[in-house]
Amino acid sequence: MTATGTNAAVDWLVSAAPDPDACRRAWERNPLGVTLLEAGRCWDVLIVGGALGRPALEVLARGRDRPGPVLSDFRDARTGFFVPPGTAARWLGTGVRGAGPGTWIVVPYPGRATGGVRWLVPPDGAGTLTDPAALEGALHAAVAARARGA
Repeated sequence: MTATGTNAAVDWLVSAAPDPDACRRAWERNPLGVTLLEAGRCWDVLIVGGALGRPALEVLARGRDRPGPVLSDFRDARTGFFVPPGTAARWLGTGVRGAGPGTWIVVPYPGRATGGVRWLVPPDGAGTLTDPAALEGALHAAVAARARGA
C-alpha cells in the first residue's frame, strides 16, 4: 500500500471515531499498532470462523468487484468482513457474529505489522465495503466446497 493509500485508509477508518484527530494521534503512537473503533457508524463487521472465512474470501476475490476490508485474528481463528452499516442487525446465519452499533473492533494500522490482528484485504480509503449478498453467496460456496472435500 502506498503512503497516499495508507493515509486515505487511515482517514476513512478514523472517521468512525467520535474524535478522528485524537484517534489518529493515539493510533500512530500506539506501539502495538492497533486501535479500537466502533462498528455501526461507517461499517458493520460480520465475523466467521477462519476455516470458513478464508475460503469465502477466496471466492469473493475471484468475483468482479473488490471485496471491502477483511481482518483476521492472530491465529486465523476468525475472519471479519467489513459490510455496510445495518447489515449485522439484519444478518441471519448460523456461525456468523455481527458487530454493529455499540460493538468495538480491534483494528490494525494499515501497512504496519502487528503481532495480532491483521488485514487480509486492507481498506482502500474510498470506503469500499463487501456486498452482503456477495458475501452470503461466497459463504455458501465455501460451505459447499468444504462438504465436497474440495
